[in-house]
Amino acid sequence: MEEDSTAEKRITLRAGEALVEDVDTGIVRIAPTDMGRLGAVAGSGIAILGARVTYARVMPAPDEFHGRHLLQMDGVTRENAGVTLNSRVDVASASVPFAQTMLIAPLEPLGLEAEDVRRIREILAGRVVTTGDKIKVLAFAKTGHLFRVVGTEPDGPVALTHVTDVRIQTAGVASPQPFKVKYEDIGGLEDVLIRVRELVELPMRYPEAFAHLRIDPPKGVLLYGPPGTGKTLIARAVASEVEAHFIHVNGPEIIHKFYGESEAKLRSIFDEAQRQAPSIVFLDELDAIAPKRSEVSGEVEKRVVAQLLASMDGLVSRGEVVVIGATNLPEMLDPALRRPGRFDREISLSAPSRVGRMKILRIHSRGMPLDPDVDLSRLAEITHGFVGADLEVLCKEAGMRALQELLDTSDFVAKDIAALVKDARISMRHFLEALKHIDPTATREFFVERPNVSWAEVGGLDDVRRQLESIIDFPRRAPKLFARSGVRLPKGVMLSGPSGTGKTLVAKALAAESGLSFITADAAMIFSKWVGESEKVLRQVFRKAKEAAPCILLFDEIDAIVPTRRGGMEGGNTDRIVSQFLNELDNLTELSGVVVLGATNRLDLVDRAVLAPGRFGVVIEFRELDKNQRQRVFEVHAAKMALDEDVSLTELAARSEGLTGAEIASVCQRAAMRRVHEFLTGRRAYDDSVAERFAVTRADFEAAIEEVARRSSGRRPEPFGRID
Repeated sequence: MEEDSTAEKRITLRAGEALVEDVDTGIVRIAPTDMGRLGAVAGSGIAILGARVTYARVMPAPDEFHGRHLLQMDGVTRENAGVTLNSRVDVASASVPFAQTMLIAPLEPLGLEAEDVRRIREILAGRVVTTGDKIKVLAFAKTGHLFRVVGTEPDGPVALTHVTDVRIQTAGVASPQPFKVKYEDIGGLEDVLIRVRELVELPMRYPEAFAHLRIDPPKGVLLYGPPGTGKTLIARAVASEVEAHFIHVNGPEIIHKFYGESEAKLRSIFDEAQRQAPSIVFLDELDAIAPKRSEVSGEVEKRVVAQLLASMDGLVSRGEVVVIGATNLPEMLDPALRRPGRFDREISLSAPSRVGRMKILRIHSRGMPLDPDVDLSRLAEITHGFVGADLEVLCKEAGMRALQELLDTSDFVAKDIAALVKDARISMRHFLEALKHIDPTATREFFVERPNVSWAEVGGLDDVRRQLESIIDFPRRAPKLFARSGVRLPKGVMLSGPSGTGKTLVAKALAAESGLSFITADAAMIFSKWVGESEKVLRQVFRKAKEAAPCILLFDEIDAIVPTRRGGMEGGNTDRIVSQFLNELDNLTELSGVVVLGATNRLDLVDRAVLAPGRFGVVIEFRELDKNQRQRVFEVHAAKMALDEDVSLTELAARSEGLTGAEIASVCQRAAMRRVHEFLTGRRAYDDSVAERFAVTRADFEAAIEEVARRSSGRRPEPFGRID
């Protein structure tokens, strides 16, 4: 270790990940108590005494990290110090003078102008550096550009200022290096990252520990989940952090048309991995090169699978070569791959939670000129089903819309573009506009809504609302309370009642008010004439629901999907679907985040096993609306209508006995259209000024109620004059 003459007080801390906002800023954080032990104050310089001595500006860590004795620093700072995550490192206070001059060299060719150098100086102001450090500047690209500090005046650690003379050395610049992913570049996957690091990083860093315990490190790890969830990013980050040789193999690249070439390509990859050990072989789209041999007809595919099995079996279990496979179709893989000794562990990646989406948005918006009105927390709430790649596109699209808006409202020439965008800001409006044009990956195969129905739009069903909130919403709002209560919640809730009583509307309102995605499935989506296809679709529906969690999964007309089983040959396909449905329902856990609702108007046709306690153990009846409930429904649907003085909603409620909520909504629409038709009939010209005289009358509602009642039940309602 290099000696540092400026160090005064020294303490030992554990290296931890940087906060998102501190990445690539040269800031490290430690707890205020540790800062006191060190004699440091916020903004002062400290020395990090790793395998190499580097320096950084220290700030106090947030409250949640107090007492953990962490030194939170980003990947570039860890690389400068030669330390790894969770390793012990000494930290010392340091006296750091201001820099007069600094010479830096880009680690890849860059065409820099005088204005670019000025921007670099402004960005780096406040950082503490020393000769030999790497520094990342986010001035010209989203991923930033790396520079190395060649020299400073004075020598030793220095603090950069706005007046430091920053000079760029252009001679001898190396060829571009691939962008290195650090753990700070991954958001919302903390639990997955911990598991992958345990399986991959620990054997590579501490092989002697595995040898002492007489246990073999895992040879392979299978990552599966929707595209864009971060499978490749995790593999690259682990390889970068452990400084392992990384071989990225796209599945289709392996397949060649000539006999034996595919197997030879695969063998050469594993040979390279063993020569360059420690190595990580990342097999992307694994299902393309290792499908089920029982279901493929081509001999090439079968030979490739056999070669992959042989290559993995031939790896020496020393943890020096790890195979990471990635797929979004794990059920398509050959079963022989998924046994211990090959892909020992399988880790599922799903769409991130709200907290995860918030972290990802902060990562991808890092360095973007955001307007103060941008609420990333709100964006995280309304982006259910969005994976990391979707959120990255959202940030890019918002930036593009801000740029397009700027160009559309400005007169400029090409050379003025830099000055034009200097003060540009990306606002919340740009994000919301971009959101309209992005479909979430995790739920793209199915009809997924982000409902905007509020409980205020659901009239007359307050009792139903209270029941659903107590079963579904309350446990999410107070999980610890329910854990202490010992209550075991049902996995599904059945909504039973005649058509038009508001079952689907209530489900949408529940999803919107609870902040959940809303997925619908019906018999037409699930049933297929091919044997086994219906069960496969049902599995996909539940899988997508888990990936889009937290969400509400509504099976509409569920009596057509899971009718009473008849047994024997007569039941056939229907019985198999019911069995598959029960199996999927039983496999749901309280942690899955999926709320299953069923809607039916023929509860007597639903298989009894579906209604068993622990499955659809709660049945909520949607009964005929009483007078007060009907009046509430009229108030909801007539709220935006211009009504004549002779219209009484109380009278309409009394007049519409027996009508459902949907039929009352139809009454309001028909009454309004009847008045519009009569208002415009006979007018040769229309002027907006006459719209002020428009109003829906009592006669319009009377005609609409008679028509709807006649169509729905064939009965004629009592005349208005006979209402008590």
